[in-house]
Amino acid sequence: MCVAVRDSCAPLLLCHGLSWPDSLDCDRFPADEDMCLASLSKEYKHIHKELPKPICQTCPAVEEFFTQKRVLDVFCANNFAVKVKLSKKRTVSGDQAYNIECQVEFINQAMASGTALIYDDEMTSYKLLWDDPECDIEVPERLLSSYEQLKHYHLVERCIHVPVREGTEEEIMLVHSSEYLEVVKSTQTMNEEELQRVSENYDAVYFHPNTYRCAKLAVGATLQLVDSVMSGKVCNGMALVRPPGHHSQRNAANGFCVFNNVAIAAQYAKRRYGLQRILIVDWDVHHGQGIQYVFEEDPSVLYFSWHRYEHQRFWPLLRESDYDAVGQGKGKGFNLNVPWNKVGMGNSDYLAAFFHVLLPVAFEFVPELILVSSGYDSGIGDPEGQMNATPECFAHLTHFLIQLANGRLCAVLEGGYHLKSLSESVCMTVKTLLRDPLPPISGEMAPCLSAIESIQNVRGAHKPYWKCLMYEEATPLHDLSTKSQQMMEAELIQTSTHPTAEQAVGTTKSDEAIKTDRFLESHMKKILSPVPPVKTAAAIVSKADAHLLPVSVQVEMEMNAQELKTVVSAFDAELVKEEKALLSLQNVLAVLDKILKKKVCNGIAESSVASVSTTFALKHCFDFGLQR
Repeated sequence: MCVAVRDSCAPLLLCHGLSWPDSLDCDRFPADEDMCLASLSKEYKHIHKELPKPICQTCPAVEEFFTQKRVLDVFCANNFAVKVKLSKKRTVSGDQAYNIECQVEFINQAMASGTALIYDDEMTSYKLLWDDPECDIEVPERLLSSYEQLKHYHLVERCIHVPVREGTEEEIMLVHSSEYLEVVKSTQTMNEEELQRVSENYDAVYFHPNTYRCAKLAVGATLQLVDSVMSGKVCNGMALVRPPGHHSQRNAANGFCVFNNVAIAAQYAKRRYGLQRILIVDWDVHHGQGIQYVFEEDPSVLYFSWHRYEHQRFWPLLRESDYDAVGQGKGKGFNLNVPWNKVGMGNSDYLAAFFHVLLPVAFEFVPELILVSSGYDSGIGDPEGQMNATPECFAHLTHFLIQLANGRLCAVLEGGYHLKSLSESVCMTVKTLLRDPLPPISGEMAPCLSAIESIQNVRGAHKPYWKCLMYEEATPLHDLSTKSQQMMEAELIQTSTHPTAEQAVGTTKSDEAIKTDRFLESHMKKILSPVPPVKTAAAIVSKADAHLLPVSVQVEMEMNAQELKTVVSAFDAELVKEEKALLSLQNVLAVLDKILKKKVCNGIAESSVASVSTTFALKHCFDFGLQR
């Protein structure tokens, strides 16, 4: 067996209390040409072409093989563990021989470095066929505008295309009943009058002859994304699907949702991949009661939802959407509801909910997979949510989430009814999944009083269930600042009504919608900047060690000596005489200049005089014009 591979595997085996079998160190496996290593795991079929076929001096030839360098390149790009099974066998001659089985497991999905994007314009093939002011904001343009904006930012070409498939009836029935499935299936052959009659049996739903086909595609696209992430084909991804899913229940369509895409995905991932801890984050502005109902007794799924609530006066008007709905039975503590009791919540409120509720609990939960019900009606300008979060907020939220579950994240589109706000927010999410630098986040960073009250109540309600909250001194607040105001407005405003399509996306946009369009056009230009061509640079003393760095890291070469001395002299003339200090400052300057000129995102510099280097770097940044 190749010594390099053995030496690479040994520390990882040791972490698992295993040692490299002595029997594998034999001359039959030459170290200078081909290597005997085979992945036998069915879950990693996609990497078989990247790994060598078993081959050694006494083995029969195989059709294809890879050189030692090719294989080592694949392994060096990943964190992996190798499980080796050694078993004796008898040959015809009676001599002892060995069966060798190796299973490669990638620990941090590093091989899965790509981002999947799943989209099929067939999911735009259904629409509302009659007048219904409650439903007419759910339009095909929601999907089309999001995909077009992704193309505008050249994000589509950077993602890995994963084809859409239909969800099977068996997969749909992981969440829904066979009776409900038959009802939806029957709509394929109905006329308009029959479709309208069936739609009226549910709350805020419309059916079309193509609804069933599109709903199956939405389920299948979501499961394709889960498979791509869990198999290691990609690290993360987003599925642009329609109809949405988080409101639909076992026996009922609800709130534009037909099949519960994310709930089905969670059940599917548990069953197919044996996952024991799945985090579902629902940042849609409406409570995803359908997901809550499925998992409220299940401790293997942690469900987090923030939503416009207004003391149960906003749709879906449910008591169980409040902060004290923590789950049932064994699922107590695994349902996190953050109710927003006023409109106008912004970036600071959303970040506060993440920092003080979701992230502490999620890090304690240690999820194996993250599913995001990505509804963008919680963004600025949306007629449903009436919130103020700008698109870059969703980039930051996504960034925090991909620190969990080894980055395994599947974002699935839910709501979003202001097309510009929706499409820009989708793009911000995908850019972050692609690991682009985060844009600066705008606005005041102090959450409002109502947000603080909701957050305190959630923390208090979950104190008995999570160690990170066990020292929480706060008790639930009942005299909330928004209650008296809500009572006064109750007779004047019915907040549960849905705006019409004209208000949201039609040709006669309201003044408010037009203002939002103009604001976003200007705002996105301010916060977005070109992504540097190089992610990471390194300046190290010994260039001979450069081969130890990942291939993607750019090693900075030596600077012009005279230019270096001129810059250092302006800082401290005495340092020019000290060769050791000069070399350290050269490393710092080589990386820092590339970052300041936006040629590199980030970097690392080796220095033997750290404090001097830091002071030098600060001065150089201020000289360059930075203010903070």
